[in-house]
Amino acid sequence: MILNSDINLLAQLKQGESAAFDAMFKKYYKVLCVNALFYLKSEEDAEDLVQTFFIEFAEKRLYLKLEGEIKGYLFRSIQNRCLNHIRASNNLKRKQESIELKEEIADDNDAMELRENMYVLMEQALCDMPAQRRQALTMVYLENKKYQDAADKMGISINSLKTHLKIGLKSLREKIKNKKEFTCITIFIVYIIKYIYNI
Repeated sequence: MILNSDINLLAQLKQGESAAFDAMFKKYYKVLCVNALFYLKSEEDAEDLVQTFFIEFAEKRLYLKLEGEIKGYLFRSIQNRCLNHIRASNNLKRKQESIELKEEIADDNDAMELRENMYVLMEQALCDMPAQRRQALTMVYLENKKYQDAADKMGISINSLKTHLKIGLKSLREKIKNKKEFTCITIFIVYIIKYIYNI
């Protein structure tokens, strides 16, 4: 007959009595799960950890190195495994946060490079235009002047101004038609922001 005292359980474990392991599992499993839950705050993680411990305890025959009471050993083992689990989880979390931060920085750098490329395209496209056409686009789209005010300042009719704008936008589209990542409107938005805020 198997007695449930730690000393008897340990002695019978060393003698290869499988029933002793079952008795020890039944005696300590639930209370060890509660102890693990205190650290891990997850019932599923706590149960997995305790079950894994018992499997290794049996397969690696860890009980052969023990003497006397085993209760203290069981609780210390679960506590240490919980702390290791927490440290591993924290390290993984920090690694994930580091990866996310690097990806965010890379995205920011890519976005900055994209804005700079768009600005260069816009600057070059405007510089290549005739002076009046460039002036018409600048006054209407960058300085937000009304058609009539822009036309008066340039000394031309509104229809002439509209013609300059139409040809100018068409010219811009032609300049960037091979730049699939850019659109005319997108470039104008970026250029306007850079123009207004001088960035």
